[in-house]
Amino acid sequence: GEIVAGEVLFKGEDVFAKSEKEMCRLRGRQISMIFQDPMTCLNPLLRISSQMTETIRQHQGLDKREAAEKSVEMMNMVGIANPERWMNAYPHQLSGGMRQRIMIAMALSCNPEILIADEPTSALDVTIQAQILEIIGELSVKMNTAVIMITHDLGVVARMSDQVCVMYAGRIVEMAPVLALFEDPKHPYTRGLMKSVPRLDMDDQGRLFSIQGSPPHLIGMPECCRFYPRCAEATDICRHEYPPETDLGNGHRVNCWLYGKEER
Repeated sequence: GEIVAGEVLFKGEDVFAKSEKEMCRLRGRQISMIFQDPMTCLNPLLRISSQMTETIRQHQGLDKREAAEKSVEMMNMVGIANPERWMNAYPHQLSGGMRQRIMIAMALSCNPEILIADEPTSALDVTIQAQILEIIGELSVKMNTAVIMITHDLGVVARMSDQVCVMYAGRIVEMAPVLALFEDPKHPYTRGLMKSVPRLDMDDQGRLFSIQGSPPHLIGMPECCRFYPRCAEATDICRHEYPPETDLGNGHRVNCWLYGKEER
């Protein structure tokens, strides 16, 4: 059975239908990515200068000197002091926060239209995490780059997002503007996520809420609602058919049988 449903469109074109050569033109130049752990994404055998200039030379056609100047400019932009000093360093000589700044500089060096950030701060301590999120937010506005932030941290969602897609087992179950999602979550899974977060404004919360059951196996997914084995509000139809999308208005949509034909 399918693991992920749907399609990927960029400017109206199906990304999955593109050849590897066409994808190489997209990657880096129009769509860039920041990964979870920069230590595993940077080549430990190459100096920072080599890794930063590679994408710039490939996609912008600059010579070695021009690419090095562009690299220094981008390192300055992400808040690295004395960037010339670090150009000849190896990744292991840099801190985790510094490596992640390098990754951001590399990702944005070609002025991409979309930046995909996959858990970009989970390997960092909370102080550095806040700095990295601030850099991503400020640069996305400055460079007019859209950001797709992939995260399990609802605090990051609240701070960074305008629009939120909540996914469960490879499918979007709820989509809403960030304020609407936090003020009035609709899907049982979304509500469970919200209840699982400790609240600082409550003196005695008792035992922290946990969604019952375990995530499903991704092989042989059922065609029905994938959350129903863990859902306290599941009905018989949840076990047999996947719920259609219900438009609740103002950009809030949910896939759940709790919302009937009247609301759709």
